[in-house]
Amino acid sequence: MVDVHVGQKIRHRRWLVGMTQQQLADAVGIKFQQIQKYETGANRVSASRLWDISQALDVMPSYFFDGLQQEESASAGDDDMLNRKETLELLRTYYAIPEGQRKRLFDLARALGQAA
Repeated sequence: MVDVHVGQKIRHRRWLVGMTQQQLADAVGIKFQQIQKYETGANRVSASRLWDISQALDVMPSYFFDGLQQEESASAGDDDMLNRKETLELLRTYYAIPEGQRKRLFDLARALGQAA
């Protein structure tokens, strides 16, 4: 359960920053197949490797454990929005927008959400 969660967080962050598995593997000095195994939870990520990955993805190592308790307590049938490709694409696109425009878009989205 923990290995799968950490792997999903690696994949999400890698995708959000626009990095390929090969680029991440090169940054931490391993083969991309190992990144694939980490992301699926097939292989456990060691503490030192998690540190290297966190540096390459510009997050704190604790990032990879965020939401773990909620995930464990949620039922298996729950739909996690962060696991949807659409959500990840939206986040990635949103953060690609310049900050001033992003703030205006956020305000618009909030207003539209309240009007619904």
